[in-house]
Amino acid sequence: MHTMMMSSRITPTGLSRPAMGRVRVRTLLLIRWLAIFGQLAALLVINKLMAYDLPMLPAMATIAASATVNLWILARHKLSEWHHDGAAAIYLAFDILQLAALLYLTGGLDNPFALLFLVPVTISATILSLRSTILLGLLALVCVSLLALFHLPLPWPAPGFELPQIYAAAIWVSLTLGTVFLMFYAWRVAEETRRMADALAATQAHLSQERELSALGGLAAAAAHELGTPLGTIALISNELLHTQPLDSEAHTDLEILNGEIVRCREILASLARNPSAGTDPAVSKMTFDALLTDMAARYGDADTTVVVTVKANVDPPLIKRSPELVQGLGNLIENATEFAQDQVDLEFTWGEDQVELSISDDGPGFAANILGLLGDPYISTRPGSGRMGLGVFISKTLLERTGASLHFFNRRQGLGATVVIRWPRHIIDLSIDNFGNGAVEGGQLQQASQGEY
Repeated sequence: MHTMMMSSRITPTGLSRPAMGRVRVRTLLLIRWLAIFGQLAALLVINKLMAYDLPMLPAMATIAASATVNLWILARHKLSEWHHDGAAAIYLAFDILQLAALLYLTGGLDNPFALLFLVPVTISATILSLRSTILLGLLALVCVSLLALFHLPLPWPAPGFELPQIYAAAIWVSLTLGTVFLMFYAWRVAEETRRMADALAATQAHLSQERELSALGGLAAAAAHELGTPLGTIALISNELLHTQPLDSEAHTDLEILNGEIVRCREILASLARNPSAGTDPAVSKMTFDALLTDMAARYGDADTTVVVTVKANVDPPLIKRSPELVQGLGNLIENATEFAQDQVDLEFTWGEDQVELSISDDGPGFAANILGLLGDPYISTRPGSGRMGLGVFISKTLLERTGASLHFFNRRQGLGATVVIRWPRHIIDLSIDNFGNGAVEGGQLQQASQGEY
C-alpha cells in the first residue's frame, strides 16, 4: 500500500543503504597489468614496425612506473583483500596521471588512444562512491584540457602535417562530454544494481523469517497431534485413580488439580491445532482463499481500524497453498493499509474461470503523486526522515510475483484512499485446477473419472 514499516528484527541494519566503495585488490591489479601490456605493445608496434620516431625512453619509464606501483601493491596486499573507497580512488587517479604523461609524450589528443581516459572514470563509476567518481572525472577533464594545449607533437610520416585546430577542439569536446556522460550513466546503472541487490537480500531475509515461522507452526501442529494420545491416556488413568480415593483425602485433592491441568493442556493443544498459521502441516497448508483473507483480517484489524472482507462471487472459491510468499506479501500490504486508514480497510475478492483478483483499499490520504509511478521499486519511501528503508512495497511485490501475481497501484479518488489490485491467473494459484485447466482429481476420484459414462 504505502511504504512498509521495516522492523529491525527483519531487516538487518547493514542493509540500510547499498554497499559501495570496495574493490578487490586482484581486480585493479589485473586491469593495470592489461593496461601496461597494452601500452607496451602499442609503443613497440608504432616505433619498430611503423617506424614512428617516438621518445621511447621517457615513454618506457612511464610504463615502468605503472608496473612498479603494481608490484608495490602486490608486496603489501593479498590478492583476496579489498581496497576501500579512498585507496581505490587514489590508484585510479594514478592511472589517469600515468596515461596523461604517456599521451603527452605521444601526441596528446592527436593520439587515438586518448579515448582510454574514459576507462578509469567508468571503472570508478561502477564500483566507487559518487564523490570519488566526480573527483576522478574532474581529474580526467583537467588532464584532457591540458593535453589539448601542451603535448609533444606526434611524428607523422608526412613532414609538416598537422591536424586542423577545429578538429583538435572537437576531440576535446567529445572526450569531455563522453567522460561526463559515461561517469554519471555508469554510476547510475551501477547504483541501481547495488540497490536492487540490497533490496533482494532484504526480501530474502523477510521470506526466511516467514518460513521459519511457518516451520515452527508446523512443529506446533505436529506436537498437538502427537501429544493428544498420551495426554488422553494420562487423563484416563488420573480419573480412575480419582474415583478410588476418599473425597476428603489429600490424594483426591491432588488428583483433581492434576485433572484440571490436563484439561488446560488439552485446550492449549486444541488451540495450536486450530491455528491456521501452522504453515507446513498438511492439514492447514491448503485452504480456500476467502478463509485465508478472513484469518488475515482478524489478525490485522484492531479497535481503531476494521478490516472488512467482501467476496464477490457465487461459486466455490479457489483452493490455495498457504505459502510464506503469499502470507508475507499480503500481510505486509494489509498491515500497511491499516496504518494509513482512518477507519476501514476493504479486502474485495473475486474470481472467474481465468483470473483471481484481490483489491486492498484504505480510506486514508492515498498515494503521493510523486511516488505513485515508482511504487514497487526499492527504497521508495513516503515517510522522509522516518528512518525506514522504503523496502516494504518492493518486498511485497517481489514475494507476490513469485506466486504468479501482478500488482497495480492507484488512488481511488482524490482524498479517498489508496488501492492495490493483485491479480493471478487462476490456473497458477488454484490447486483445484490442473495444468490443462481441468478440475484436478485425486485419490478415489481418479478411477471414477477414468471410467466416465461407460
